[in-house]
Amino acid sequence: MGKELERDLGLPAVIAISIGAMIGSGIFILPGLALKMAGPAVIVAYLLAGLLVLPAALSKSEMATAMPEAGGTYIYIERGMGPLLGTIAGVGTWFSLSFKGALALVGGIPYLLYLTDLPETPVALALAALLIVVNLVGAKQTGRLQVGIVVVMLAAMAWFVVGGLPATNAASYGDFFAEGPGGLLAATGFVFVSYAGVTKVASVAEEVEDPDRNLPLGILASLGVTTLLYVLIVVVMVGVTEPGGLSESVPMIDAAEAALAWPGVVAVIVAAVLALISTANAGILSSSRYPFAMARDQLAPPSLTEVHDRFGTPARAITLTGAVMLVLIAFVPVSEIAKLASAFQIVVFALVNGAVIAFREGAADYDPSFESPLYPWTQVVGILGGLLLIGFMGTVPLVGAAVITVGSVLWYFYYARERVEREGAATDVVRRSVGRQAVERTRSLFEDVEGYEVLVAVTEDTSEARERSLLRIAADVARENDGSVTVVQFDEVPDQEPLEHASEVQSAADVEFERRTEDLTEAFDVPVHYGEIVSHDVRHAVVNFAEHEGADFLVMERSNEPLYASLLGSTSEWITRNAPCDVLLVEERDLDAVESVSVVADQGPFDPQKIAVANALASETGSPIDLVYRVDADATEAQRATIDEYLAELEALCSVPVERSVVESDDRASDFVDVTDPADVLVIGTDGGRLRGRLFGRPADRIVDTVDCTAIQVQPRESERPGPLRRIVERFVF
Repeated sequence: MGKELERDLGLPAVIAISIGAMIGSGIFILPGLALKMAGPAVIVAYLLAGLLVLPAALSKSEMATAMPEAGGTYIYIERGMGPLLGTIAGVGTWFSLSFKGALALVGGIPYLLYLTDLPETPVALALAALLIVVNLVGAKQTGRLQVGIVVVMLAAMAWFVVGGLPATNAASYGDFFAEGPGGLLAATGFVFVSYAGVTKVASVAEEVEDPDRNLPLGILASLGVTTLLYVLIVVVMVGVTEPGGLSESVPMIDAAEAALAWPGVVAVIVAAVLALISTANAGILSSSRYPFAMARDQLAPPSLTEVHDRFGTPARAITLTGAVMLVLIAFVPVSEIAKLASAFQIVVFALVNGAVIAFREGAADYDPSFESPLYPWTQVVGILGGLLLIGFMGTVPLVGAAVITVGSVLWYFYYARERVEREGAATDVVRRSVGRQAVERTRSLFEDVEGYEVLVAVTEDTSEARERSLLRIAADVARENDGSVTVVQFDEVPDQEPLEHASEVQSAADVEFERRTEDLTEAFDVPVHYGEIVSHDVRHAVVNFAEHEGADFLVMERSNEPLYASLLGSTSEWITRNAPCDVLLVEERDLDAVESVSVVADQGPFDPQKIAVANALASETGSPIDLVYRVDADATEAQRATIDEYLAELEALCSVPVERSVVESDDRASDFVDVTDPADVLVIGTDGGRLRGRLFGRPADRIVDTVDCTAIQVQPRESERPGPLRRIVERFVF
């Protein structure tokens, strides 16, 4: 039996840890800056920010009870949302904590130097360098010191509130909402980072006694206490100073001088310095662990996991984090640091809420002992509320959040994607949703059909054997649903020849077409109509006739076009793209008896039309269907299980026996040939663009050209084809 951590953290300890992680720059630095944005309504901004943090607090409490050993926001998001969003969360959280640490130093130095004339930036840089060294050599802040700091801070703040409330002036709250809703929301987003530490206690969930009770209670209690404390402190700050008289650098000292005696001012200075140095040190410590954890998960270079031989600390991760903080302190104004820190924290908390939805809806082994109430509306409010705040915070946080997000995505695809084989619970949620939608589309197609009207388009060059095969396939499709077949020979004449004259002249080929078609109609137990159409443009004539007749399917002979057709376009391809109905391109190879029908998926779910065509052919010929689906050799168990369930649901819809062939392959064409060769008829799609397909080879065309059986390529009508976004999602997750 392995070692386990003793669960000795009770509810009071959880509350103390959570409050200690929140108290800092949010109240000692930001009120003066936020007052410029919202006026006296900054009081409401702190309350609103606390409420918008609540969903993330509930979400992280839930995940902490389900995965108490994991710890860390990045881990939850990476496991829930997948490596891509895990990369965004890891980088975003790293930046957010680095910015928060830098904010604590930049904003805390004015308190430290309040009684001196020393330059602030050099002192802040020196202190930051000292803290970096402290973290590098592994000196740890003891638990007693942290508790002492929390006690001093709370005592000073309580003194500030109790002593300051009687000194407030009602006139200071005049024009409460003078800056309007925009100013209020901007200030709310600005002070959002004040509550960033509320969920930090979740990282030690394994040490919490009775975590399903104490963890959520502790987080909620600490959030409530801190929110109330922040609001009361800001009420005093606004109420004891003249309008616009609150300093942007040391707002709490200004308020203390106006409301308290000199000992109260000293207490505020001591509490501020202790809190801000503690916050900065914790920022270096915690933020440096994110590149370390990402490197361990192969999302960052492995060098970041290297531990110093002597000190036993992740030296490179700490150095990288420290370098970022030094740059921020030296070059970025405190207000912009605060905005960026809040913006990144909002993005991370939105992902935290999304991770809970992913775990709940996915097939992951997820069994929390505490469940967030009002799911999923709590999470939706948290996501939408946070994103709304970013929109009111100005250009810098928007650009910063966008740059970090885009940069993280590029980094994932450039560096991490080939190194990581995991997928998040959210991917399985989307995959299952895609599968359900595909099954429902197929079911609707089967249930809503009233009779297939099939148009067979031939030309003077179509041989009797080819026409027979086309008509046989069309008849099988139509007969299954009490439909009919129309066979039309489309003759194209030069533009110089009048159509009226051409239609009156009947060639030997026309006579032969009518004779053989009349003979063929007697061989199939389905209504067959036939005729001829003369036009100057065959492709437009075919499309117009199909639309006029209300055809459900257009059956044509598949033709091998020359290479230049990829640039100029071919007749059959133009018809396929513009037809008002589903198109069946038939590559007939001595089709005698049909004893098996194989259907191949083109990277994603099966098109319902392919299943419908295969089911109709198999029903009429008494043959089984083989559903052939390709998966990558490194596909996850969740992916395989979802695909198996999807194929089973399709099997239940078909009216004939169905076999399922799951092919493991990185090369679709070569492996599919081995599976489909025994089939008499292969039903496949027409995927790929014209130029790309002709020059590089579309997988569907490569398969059709390689197999020995008759192949039917199905192209759904325009209204039934998936859009680009849906197709990308289907190919990415399915």
